[in-house]
Amino acid sequence: MPATVVVGAQWGDEGKGKVVDLLAERSDVVARYQGGNNAGHTIVAGDETYKLHLVPSGILYPGTLCVIGSGTVVDPAALVKELDALEERGIALDTLRLSGNAHLIMPYHIALDGASEMKLGRFSIGTTRRGIGPCYQDKAARTGIRAQDLLDTKILVAKLRIALESKNELLEVLYKQPRMDAEEIAEGLLPHAERLRPFIADTSLLVDEALRAGRRVLLEGAQGTMLDIDHGTYPFVTSSNPIAGAACSGIGLGPTRIDRVLGVSKAYTTRVGEGPFPTEIDDAAGEHMLRQGNEFGTTTGRQRRCGWLDLVALRYASRLSGFTELALTKLDVLSGLDTVRLCVAYRTKEGQELTEMPYHQTVFHSCTPVYRDMPGWNDDLTGARELEDLPAAARDYVDAIAKVVEVPITLIGTGQGRHQIIDRVEI
Repeated sequence: MPATVVVGAQWGDEGKGKVVDLLAERSDVVARYQGGNNAGHTIVAGDETYKLHLVPSGILYPGTLCVIGSGTVVDPAALVKELDALEERGIALDTLRLSGNAHLIMPYHIALDGASEMKLGRFSIGTTRRGIGPCYQDKAARTGIRAQDLLDTKILVAKLRIALESKNELLEVLYKQPRMDAEEIAEGLLPHAERLRPFIADTSLLVDEALRAGRRVLLEGAQGTMLDIDHGTYPFVTSSNPIAGAACSGIGLGPTRIDRVLGVSKAYTTRVGEGPFPTEIDDAAGEHMLRQGNEFGTTTGRQRRCGWLDLVALRYASRLSGFTELALTKLDVLSGLDTVRLCVAYRTKEGQELTEMPYHQTVFHSCTPVYRDMPGWNDDLTGARELEDLPAAARDYVDAIAKVVEVPITLIGTGQGRHQIIDRVEI
């Protein structure tokens, strides 16, 4: 049984949590392949709202195997806090598994992340300051601490001592921060180590066994395509690869095991933090999106920047991950606007129109959007469950997106609730 990958098609915050939650109900395994607790999924189930940062949303379905893969970076304290909160609400954790190869965020990663952003000043990247980037740096430098190191205190202390030789110099000399002690950090990790010990496993093998047994596997990423460290708006990106190809390395399976890639895009565009955003607007329509869409980060609470849907960027995301279908979330948010706009091209400062993403950042930073204006609608979409339930203007808007991106739209979000969606997925 092949696997399905769910990918953010914009700058993150596309509503992947709701889409993954919907598909998790039909899946046997839900696996997270990259990112850390700098991302968050909000899931509304009946009268309950769950905010998940590391645990896959399949945890809400008893019996579903939930995997945190080796491509993720995990703050042990944050994960334990999330597990405790879920258990307090009656959610069973017996099916959760954490890759022993997943790298751990240490206190010095968080300290360095914050200090670095402060030092950059107006040139800051806009990170969540949760230590994600520094942890991935150590992973690449081969000085990282992994989940399996929690199982052997001697190895843990030895690795911390090696890491702190350079980290303390950075903290003390460059950032004027206090030094840290390896034994003290290790001692603080001991309660987390005991809490997490039962969950640490060979998750690559577990996913392979599930696929061989014909079970349905859903792979979820964090953030979005335009934040990909290789293909996003560098340097205003995350520290990992959210695109579909990263699911293979982040879980540990071959690309031939994947046959479906579902991209997730809002019906408009948002972005958190710094960086270019061609369709950003600061007018009544932008304020409408902000308020009606409740555009504040799940993890940080930061206000998101809002703008019209960027089809150039969406086509780019589809090309990078090979979307086989698209989920369009928050269509209901646009209700009440007299006119809705789609960015169908970019115009360079020299006047050239581009329908593909420019490869040079200087060109992209200076691009202005070329819009197609379409009639808006005033209808309340929250009760729509079929395409025919949408007003004609909303259907035309959806059809225009599918035509430009050249991918069928199989899910359309019509409200915040779990089942406020037009569902045309065959799974």
